[in-house]
Amino acid sequence: MKKVKHSRTVASKRPARAVSKHGLASGKNPAGTNPKRVRAILAKLDEAYPAVTCALVHDNPFQLLIATILSAQCTDVRVNQVTSSLFQKYTKAEDFAYANPRELEAEIRPTGFFRSKTKSIQGASRQIIEEFGGEVPRTMERLLTLPGVARKTANVVLGTAFGISSGIVVDTHVQRLAGRLDLSRNTDAKKIEQDLMTIIPKDKWILFAHQLIWHGRRVCQARKPRCMECNLERICYSHDKTI
Repeated sequence: MKKVKHSRTVASKRPARAVSKHGLASGKNPAGTNPKRVRAILAKLDEAYPAVTCALVHDNPFQLLIATILSAQCTDVRVNQVTSSLFQKYTKAEDFAYANPRELEAEIRPTGFFRSKTKSIQGASRQIIEEFGGEVPRTMERLLTLPGVARKTANVVLGTAFGISSGIVVDTHVQRLAGRLDLSRNTDAKKIEQDLMTIIPKDKWILFAHQLIWHGRRVCQARKPRCMECNLERICYSHDKTI
């Protein structure tokens, strides 16, 4: 009598793919980064926001630096309200550097975290005077040595004030939309920036960031995206669409 070999199912050893907070499977190469799809996204953003720029009101690179430091954990609208009078009282780096800290704290209090922001602003102002001849540095490496300046702030200043494409601004809006559009499956801002820099043409880095920020404020809002008004709706497959 022949022995019958019974087959048995062997469980796959392949680990299940993690799912991001956006409801998309994680991985190094999201489907959304297909070059054709990326070009379509850029074209739609160009249609909706052909010439947007930074919403922070400023007259020179130094004012933009101060405003960007103030914008941490604060809306641009509130920052603009504060700087409308702040920049009339403090007109140059020396004014900020050697101001009475308590007075400066009172001026910027509405932006939140006013004590730490005062230290950053005064420290950055002194360093600009003492090390950079009173001029805001034009390189990422030097900007990052200033107190209160990380890559986001440096990218804002370099891109908006000097037209230098050294990276892509990743704020909360860019972070959210990069996930919803499946352009990145990372949650860390630095990793998201690196992901975007590999798929977005360098000559679009500055405008692209501004476009996502404006789109995030006006349409693709955090709690309730206005998908019916979005010209990207047909190519977006985020799990939290409101349609």
